Amino acid sequence: MKKLIETLLATGSFIVLLFVVYFIHIRYLNVNVVFYAAIADVFVAAIVSFFLVSLLGFFRLLGSFERFLLIIVWLLAGYSFAISVPTVIDRSLSFYILEKLQQRGGAIKEDRMADVFTKEYMKEHRLVDVRLTEQLQSGTITIQNGCVSLTEKGKTIAAISRYFRMNLLPKHRLLMGEYSDDLTNPFKNSIVSPDYLC
Repeated sequence: MKKLIETLLATGSFIVLLFVVYFIHIRYLNVNVVFYAAIADVFVAAIVSFFLVSLLGFFRLLGSFERFLLIIVWLLAGYSFAISVPTVIDRSLSFYILEKLQQRGGAIKEDRMADVFTKEYMKEHRLVDVRLTEQLQSGTITIQNGCVSLTEKGKTIAAISRYFRMNLLPKHRLLMGEYSDDLTNPFKNSIVSPDYLC
């Protein structure tokens, strides 16, 4: 029972410290990519928490393997937070729709939603700037002489993503009242010869 209490207290200190570190980071420091910044905050909070709870004697009843497992649990919980909260809210079109509906008084005509995405969402969220910045920071693209190009890393990730999309995403996905496989191969109706190639 004492081990459980110590573990819960230690985990509680990690959670509090994670939110403090995250808040300080997003409020006062530069952030290149929201997800990467949140992951860095998880590691900082885990390391500081480990030393803090060790100094306070919370770990005296736990063996070294139990301490190791607890840190793994903290890292997994922190990863879940990083990807499920700030990253999803930052990137989610679904949250944007809800926020936009709220901004516009709670309702928008269905046949004008495409206008909201193309004329407002892209501009308001600086979507192109954000996504290009993320890809540059990830090392998956380069931008030279006005051309955006895949790196070798980018080509590998794109191939894996494309394979997964075509083979392991739902073939019968509900889209506005009907089931479709349109999103497993969204390029099938692309422009044949676009004029934007480098």
